[in-house]
Amino acid sequence: MAEKAFTVLDLLDMELSGLDNLLLKCICGRKGLSRPILTPNVTYLGLALTGFFELFDYKRVQIIGSNAAAYLEKLFREKRTDTLEQFFSYQIPCVVFTHGLSPTEDFLRLAEESGCAVLGTELETSDFSTRLLRVFSRVFAQKKTMHGVLVEVYGIGILLIGTSGVGKSECALELVERGHRLVADDIVEIRCVNENSIIGRGANSLISHHMEIRGLGIINVSQLYGVGAVMEQKEIQLVIHLEDWSKDKVYDRVGIEQKLEDFFGVKIPSIEIPVRPGRNLPIIIEAAAMNERLKYMGYNPARDFNQNVLKWIETGEAQAAYYGSDDSY
Repeated sequence: MAEKAFTVLDLLDMELSGLDNLLLKCICGRKGLSRPILTPNVTYLGLALTGFFELFDYKRVQIIGSNAAAYLEKLFREKRTDTLEQFFSYQIPCVVFTHGLSPTEDFLRLAEESGCAVLGTELETSDFSTRLLRVFSRVFAQKKTMHGVLVEVYGIGILLIGTSGVGKSECALELVERGHRLVADDIVEIRCVNENSIIGRGANSLISHHMEIRGLGIINVSQLYGVGAVMEQKEIQLVIHLEDWSKDKVYDRVGIEQKLEDFFGVKIPSIEIPVRPGRNLPIIIEAAAMNERLKYMGYNPARDFNQNVLKWIETGEAQAAYYGSDDSY
């Protein structure tokens, strides 16, 4: 089934706060609220008002700032509305007036007749466009859902994946108990933002902070441990594969070769952790998170260890330690 198109009404209904708040309101043209927004870009209305439509990208949200608004008033005073009539003949998603500007009655009449929504915001043009593009980067991001658990450990977003029953949820619960935070359990929605960041969150915001613990049932982590134990979304910076221990498989014991997981063309560090009775997985995952933080700071312990071993071999001490007093044999 095709995904539902993102409309102007969806933009108005988004619950945004802080630096993402667009402060949008509908001024007129409510019939046009159902129009789809098809591209994550904006156009600062200018050349089209002069009658130059050859390169006019009507599929974008059209932004009118103080200069364009002043030019509009001039057009109406001089009764030159032919370019505006041509402008509204396109299936424009919507027009947004910034700076708290109020469009003229004639402009509102043309918009209403064409069924185009006119929105307004108190924000300045540059601030509004920056916020809108940031919102669009999330709305139009490539995304998919996958089975796993997403947690934040020492500031590192870690995606735990593995077969059902391997212990992902139990491991995440122990991490929460140790002061870390849960982002999503069971079904994780991942999105590629700005073509270089992978953001994860619960596929369903109503149940993302609930966990299914076999033998216990469903628990609400935010209710049990407080709101500080959960977060809405987090950039995925490390992928950990949990798998049942296999005696026939050779596991990496040094970590010199960095494995990578590909998500929408973005490479994320990945490690495999074998699971078997007696292994303290939460502590291992905490160590992996701190190790990843060291790598972000430019220090790679495995590479440093390898270089120290090579230096030790070059000094000749390694040969002396190997042969010792038994070199006559």
